[in-house]
Amino acid sequence: MVTVPQDDASLMEQVQHGNVDALGKLYRRHKSRVYRTALAITHDESLSEDILQETFVRVFKYADSFDETQPFEPWLYRMTVNLTYSWLNRAKRWVHFFQGVLERLRMPAWLNPEAMIESREQKNLLQRAVNGLSDAHRAIVVLYYLEDLSVGEIAYTLDIPEGTVKSRLYYARKKLRKAITDHDYELLSEVIYEVA
Repeated sequence: MVTVPQDDASLMEQVQHGNVDALGKLYRRHKSRVYRTALAITHDESLSEDILQETFVRVFKYADSFDETQPFEPWLYRMTVNLTYSWLNRAKRWVHFFQGVLERLRMPAWLNPEAMIESREQKNLLQRAVNGLSDAHRAIVVLYYLEDLSVGEIAYTLDIPEGTVKSRLYYARKKLRKAITDHDYELLSEVIYEVA
């Protein structure tokens, strides 16, 4: 007999009634994305594991606040991002962002050594440029490029207007372009223009 996977909303309805098994299904379905989001913000594997666990504790604790007319994932991202910022503020840590994008830019092994060195320099430049963004701009960049959230989903996740998301994304791109062109890394600059 084939079982049809339950959607997130029906699982959340069960969680609202105290069903821990339904919470476990949501955890297995979304744990990698929650962890990846926390890691992209904190750049700390251990802290990201803690945030992952605490996020799902909060999903259970605050299940009644979930609006079943809205999609589950943005609600989960909002919880993850808010919790991550709370932990960072409490610890007063400044972190690196955008590691996932840097990994995507990794050059194939068959390239010659000069190209590999140049690629490493470009990745370092991009990481420094992203680290130079404000927290608000970095969060938008991580959610948009790393997690592939739409402008509307980011607005819901961060509880800000869509216009604010668009504005922050615009200024983040502009600052990244400037940081890259200021360092005369033409190839990496082209990558950023393509992404934008």
